[in-house]
Parts: sequence; structure tokens; C-alpha cells
Amino acid sequence: MPIRAVIFDMFDTLMLISRNHDFSSPSLMRMYKFLAKNGVKDTFEEFEKAYVQSRDALYAIADAKLEEPHFNVRVVETLKKLGYKHDTSSSLVSEATAEFCDEFMKFVCPDKDAETVLRSLHRKYKLGIISNFAIPECVDRLLKDHGLEGLFDVVVVSAAVNKRKPNPEIFKIALKALGVSASESVFVGDTLDADVDGSKAVGIKAIYLQRRTEKTDGRAMPDATIKSLVEIPLVLQNL
Repeated sequence: MPIRAVIFDMFDTLMLISRNHDFSSPSLMRMYKFLAKNGVKDTFEEFEKAYVQSRDALYAIADAKLEEPHFNVRVVETLKKLGYKHDTSSSLVSEATAEFCDEFMKFVCPDKDAETVLRSLHRKYKLGIISNFAIPECVDRLLKDHGLEGLFDVVVVSAAVNKRKPNPEIFKIALKALGVSASESVFVGDTLDADVDGSKAVGIKAIYLQRRTEKTDGRAMPDATIKSLVEIPLVLQNL
């Protein structure tokens, strides 16, 4: 069956994040400074401790179901630990999340070949993104800021649907939105577990972008392995 849709992972596939989580401390500090200006009296050290505890507790629950709570939930739980009562609809919470996003975006840039490859595929295939990320709005802003938003027919971010790769549901959501079957689709991603295992489990062909060395034991085998995005058009012709 001919390929009609190409779906991409976002981070470390189309967009590169500086290594070693360099964004984490500056982003957290920026969020803290915003909250400190708006009534949070605790020290940064107290805030950071509450944040890490809240984040880890949320993921301990979400991991079992491969879910993805929105970052706003993380902020709410952090503030709750410090004695402040807010919910996810609070403007303070959403603005704090935006502050974190603003700083995070400074540590992200497109792969040097991303735009060229995407434009070569645009209109030949339906294009989509499935991204694991806790701030959907941040994904939208990155695509817009780098002039890529108009190239995609659908963008599915885990925190927007509370499902994350390799959960089959997030792939099915994207397929339904694109109006294609799994057998007509290819997924391109940089991880064997979330991207290759996840896509293959629902019948989508997988192109593995090898950014690092990963153990393959017990994993689904990709239909193709590439080192650069520029290899994608030729690989698609041969799948």
C-alpha cells in the first residue's frame, strides 16, 4: 500500500534540545521569579524541592498508564506543597507555565535540514507530528516561530490528549485526524521505545533517526535507520 502520511517526533528529531537538560535550571528559575513577584514567599531552594517532588509524584502515577498531565498540573501541585491554593484554570498558573516555556525555547532550534526536508515532502504526503511534551502551547509556538506550522496537517502533543508515546492511543488519534490508515503511514523518530516500538505496535512503519546508541534487545526493528533527515525522501520511495 502506498505511503500517504509521514508523521514526525518533535524533539531531537525535528527540533534539537541542547544536551544535558541545560534548559531545566534556567527555566525553573524564570518561573520561580515570576511567581515570587506574584505572592510566592518561599526561597528558590524550597520551590525547587517542591517542584521536583510534585513532578516525580505525578509521573509515578502517569507512567503506569503512559499518560501525560499538562505542565499546569505540575505547577498547581508545586504550589499546593508550599501552601498556596490554585487550580489549573488560574491565570497565575498558566502564566507561570508560559514563563517556563519562554526560557525553554531558548535552548531549542530546528535541525539544520528540517525545513528543507519538510518542504520537499509537503503536498506529496500528509504531514503530522506526535510529540511527548507537557506544554502543548510551547510546541505550537516553536513551530510558528521557526516558520514550520503551516507544513503540518495535524500536531498531537501528549499533554493535550493525556496520552504519551508509546501509548497506542496517541498514534490512533493522529491517524484519525489525518484520515489515513496505519499501513499508509510512516513515523520518524529518534527513540526505539517511544517512537519505533510505539508506531510499530499499531502497524505504522518506522524510520529510526539514530541520534545516539541505544540497545535493541527486545525492541521492534525499524523499517529503516537513518543518520540524517535528508535521507527520508529516498527511504520513503523504497518502503
